Amino acid sequence: MTAAKAKAASEHKNVLIIFHASWCGWCKKMDASIEDPSCKAYFDKNYVIQHLTVMENGANVSLENPGAQKMLEDYGGGQSGIPYWLIFSPDGKLLADSKFHSDDPEDKANNQNMGCPAQPAEVDYFIQVLKKTSTMSNSEAAAVKARFLKNNPTKS
Repeated sequence: MTAAKAKAASEHKNVLIIFHASWCGWCKKMDASIEDPSCKAYFDKNYVIQHLTVMENGANVSLENPGAQKMLEDYGGGQSGIPYWLIFSPDGKLLADSKFHSDDPEDKANNQNMGCPAQPAEVDYFIQVLKKTSTMSNSEAAAVKARFLKNNPTKS
């Protein structure tokens, strides 16, 4: 993460760490959404993105980044699924994580990893996080929202 922080500092961006694995379908959806032409310029302008590989199986264990599993656990993602993401300032201060936070105490998703946002409430919360950790125009927010909602498996 040292190189990502240095790059973020020199480019006046924050660092988006995404924990993922080669077998993880939702990780691939997250990456496809970020890399989508409708979103890519926004993410490139605001974040240095670093993928850390964790939770691999069998022959793919060698793909794991040393220390990534410990970092995942240290930042509350050890018992979560992946993708699990964190946003840091260039000086290493944690700004946000992928845990959904709701004002509704009855919300079963509260404080759970949302992974790749797909449900409307998750995407809305994700947009809030992005607005707090970047410069995001209304048109960029609309584009990110529309793209991430395409991941919703229950859409009609």
